[in-house]
Amino acid sequence: MKSLKERIKRVKMLLLDVDGVMTNGGIILGPGKMEMKKFHAHDGMGIALAKAAGLWVGILTGRDSDTVRKRARELKIDIVEQGFLDKEKSYQGVLKKYGLKDEEIAYVGDDLLDIPILERVGFSICVANGVEEAKKISHYVTKRNGGDGAVREVVEMLLLEKGKKEAALTSIFKAIKLGKK
Repeated sequence: MKSLKERIKRVKMLLLDVDGVMTNGGIILGPGKMEMKKFHAHDGMGIALAKAAGLWVGILTGRDSDTVRKRARELKIDIVEQGFLDKEKSYQGVLKKYGLKDEEIAYVGDDLLDIPILERVGFSICVANGVEEAKKISHYVTKRNGGDGAVREVVEMLLLEKGKKEAALTSIFKAIKLGKK
């Protein structure tokens, strides 16, 4: 059985579910197509750190939402796959497009639809408030809840274990000083 350190060393891409992972799972529906979600700023910075460290970051979510597209653009997320209840189909496409293997993927999920991916990836993570079925099969369960900094927690762990945290921080600070977004 591989240790967490061994699993993390192989990771080249971080894939995230949205509802219940990047958000607390709440969905506010308004008139027409209006949909609102609450994202945590710490998770956004975590994604920026992951990208600064050279990791690809992607979203795999069953819902299709303009709100998610907007957040993904803001964070310059590499992959946005929405509207697939069968997440394995879009996951297969991501592997093929980027030439990656299961063991090179870390995936953060929280619910039943995430289980097929959690079972395949090299490093599977369930958020603290995820369902028991997902927690049982995951390599790691976060201390933070989805939508409350769980993504940042995962990124910090990945970067520390890969020895890339300081370089990522330096890159972020340098970008801030240069006035980049």
